[in-house]
This record gives sequence, C-alpha cells and structure tokens, in this order.
Amino acid sequence: MKKHLYLLLLILVQICSFAQEPFIVNPYLQLGKQPSVNSIYVQWQSAEDNSDWKVEYKTASMRNWRGADSLTYSLLTLSGLKTRRMYQAFFNYLEAGSIFNYRIFNRGKEVFTAEAKSLKSQDQPYRFVAVGDLGAGTPEAKKISRIVYDQHPDLVVVTGDIVYEYGLASEYDSKFWPIYNANKSDSAGNPILRSVPWSAAPGNHDSETRDLDKYPDALAYFYYWNQPHNGPSGAEGVTYPALKGSEANKQQFLKAAGPDYPKMSNFSYNYGNAHWLFLDSNPSVDWTNKEMTAWVENDLREASGATWRFVIFHHPGFSSSREHFEQQQMRILAPLFEAGKVDIVFNGHVHNYQRSFPLKFLPDNKGVLLVGGKDNKTNRGRIIIGRWILDKHFNGYQYSKPEGVIYMVTGAGGQELYNPEQQSEPDTWQKFTDIFISTIHSVTVADVNGRTLSIRQVAANGVTLDAFTITK
Repeated sequence: MKKHLYLLLLILVQICSFAQEPFIVNPYLQLGKQPSVNSIYVQWQSAEDNSDWKVEYKTASMRNWRGADSLTYSLLTLSGLKTRRMYQAFFNYLEAGSIFNYRIFNRGKEVFTAEAKSLKSQDQPYRFVAVGDLGAGTPEAKKISRIVYDQHPDLVVVTGDIVYEYGLASEYDSKFWPIYNANKSDSAGNPILRSVPWSAAPGNHDSETRDLDKYPDALAYFYYWNQPHNGPSGAEGVTYPALKGSEANKQQFLKAAGPDYPKMSNFSYNYGNAHWLFLDSNPSVDWTNKEMTAWVENDLREASGATWRFVIFHHPGFSSSREHFEQQQMRILAPLFEAGKVDIVFNGHVHNYQRSFPLKFLPDNKGVLLVGGKDNKTNRGRIIIGRWILDKHFNGYQYSKPEGVIYMVTGAGGQELYNPEQQSEPDTWQKFTDIFISTIHSVTVADVNGRTLSIRQVAANGVTLDAFTITK
C-alpha cells in the first residue's frame, strides 16, 4: 500500500512540475552584437532547475525545421531575486526581411511557437516605431503598447526609460514583460517582443541607480538587452559613474552583465538603408571628452553609404518644456550630427511630443556644468547657449528637403505627461520648436521607402497628431 501511495505521489509531483509555466520571461527577439539580415537572437528566462530545452526555426525556403545554431544560458543570481536561467538561442540562416517561424521545446514538449520578422536589407522598405518612457505600468502605457502593436513595425527603438523607477529586474517583471511580452493581445498587453526586434538607449531611470546594496537588481538594462559592443571604451567618471554597494553585490551584477557593462551604453548598427547611432545622454557621461566625440564623428563618417542616419538618445538637447529644460548637455554634439548628415535625432525624457524645425546649431564653447545632489557634486546636466539657424521653409509636404537636423522628442510612452499647459501657449516655446503636443500620450511611426521617409505621430486613441515627409 505504501509503495502504491509513493508511486502515486511521485506521478503527481511530476505532473505538477510539468504543468508549471516553463517561462519566467517569455521568449523575445534581440539584434545581437553584430546585427545581420541573416541572423537574430531569441532570449527567455526560466527557473534555475529548468534546463531541458530545444529550439528550432524554419524559413519559407526550408523544407524542414532547423535546430538553433547555438543555445546558451547564464545564471542570473542577485540578492532578493529568485535565481533564474537566461537563455539565448541564435538563428543564423534567415532570409532578409522575411517571416520565419520558431518553436521551443521543454522536457520534450512543444511549449512555445511564434512567427517573427528578420531584419530588412538596404533595398527593402520598412516601418519602425520610436517611443520612450514607456515602462510605467500605467493604463496609458498599455494603450500605447496597443498602438505600437497595431502599427505592425519591422523594428522598435526605445529612446530610454524602459522601466520605472529604478531600472530593476523586478520592475521589468511587473511593468515591461507583461505589457510588451504577453501571451495574447488585449487591453493589458500584447506579444510584440516575440515577433519584432527591439533596440534601446539607456535613460536616467535605466542607469542612474548605482546603489546595489539598496537595489541589487538595478541596471537590468545591461543583462536583459543584447546589442552591439562597438562603442567607445571610455573610463569610469567619463562614460559611466562608479558602482556602489558591497563587493559581493557588485560582483553579482558584473557576472550577470558580463561584457555588456558598460560597453553597451553607446553603440551603432545598420538596419535597412539607415545607420542607427545610440548614445548614453545621462549627465554622468562627459560628452566634452575628446575620445567620446571622436568616436561619434568617426562612426557617422563611416556611415557614408547609408541613405538615412538616425540618432537615438534619452535627454533632448532641444526641448521647449519647462520640465528638464536645463539638461541641454547633448547640444554639444549638434555640430557633429550636422557634419555627419544626421537626418533625425529621436529623444525621450520629456513626457510629450515635440518636433523642431530643421536646425543647425553652433555652441558657445562647452557651456556651464550644473551640479547638485546631496553632496552638491553630482553632475545634473549642462546649460549650452549658442546660435542656431532654422529652416522654416521646410514643411514636410511641398518642401520636403530640410536644411539641418530635425530633433524629435517622443517621450509620451506611458508615464505622466509633462507641461500640458504649454500646448496652448506657443509663446512659451523656444524659437526652434515647430510642433508641441503635450496633452495626450503618443508614439512615432516612420515608414522608409528608399529615399523617402514618412513620419506620423500617433496618439493613444489612434488619431494622427502630426505628419511630415522627408525626401532625398
């Protein structure tokens, strides 16, 4: 009798174990260290003791399913967070700009399947979405996620502040994955991350929290995203501030992040016929440093073969909002953007939508450094005055060839809106501002077709707030 009870109990334990959800975080796509039209990464997270995985993928031209070209994992072990395995499956034989399918097996059973998009080639049209300040977990963030999903983009770029408030792994679990990596599309979220590659720049809420004793799972950006390592090496105090906390917690983080920290703060890649430059605009980064500016200059010079050049970072250099108006440190790079023939700079940080006239800016020296914080020594930004030339002839339809760089703030991705009162008070706008919409959340949708770029700003209710076209 005891033997039968033991066998029954063993069977029940096995059934319950097998029935458990195999994923702590559902599979999601990443570009990898060297983005290519033929390759992509699929990543997911599972319990520490769940190690029996198999991954396959299939393109339209493949007769049979092909096993992942590599399957690796690392352990995420942080104080206060249950240990989990972070898996990466690599697909290396995709077809440019095409649909492919992949499926994942756990313990011999198919537990996940998805249809996804590979990267577009230079001669293929594509659509991308740009949005920032989105991981707030608010009802507005969920509405914006639906707009992003309904646009059917080929690529999503995030202008920073991926999760609030401290960039924690636990905040991804509650405010990001459930909304953009859900199992179905409804008012609570959608499954876009499993089908469309994303890329992101770090915002202040992603990388300012450095006290790993108080927040051991901070700086999750550096172990959840898989992006290039072609940025400047830099040094502590120039490209990133020091970590704080016990040696044990520092080592836990450094093991989890691996070579992504701090290298992944600044990077670039090509997608379609565009060159994409992602920068860390946090005040702790010294963009007056010659090594840093030389890297930006060289990166844009080497992108001479790209039809379009886009720059993505968090803190806008050109904003009319009263909120964060003093954080102008990225204006210092404006001459490099102009020399590098940048078309559009996309920013977040300011929770609304703004579009500048095409402009050229000449800074007066390096500006005035602002310090604050409890120690009155923390870098909080830089005031940079100078002279600008505005192209008010450009209107985005009859006249579609701008003279200068267009700066767009697209930070209305779900967090509370900034300065709604200014929308109806154009006298409060800076002279470089053309469009200012701050009473509704919105997202930028861009269609690229050869030498034509068409952009719409779409509100959370689906209404188009702004639209313009650039031609070459």
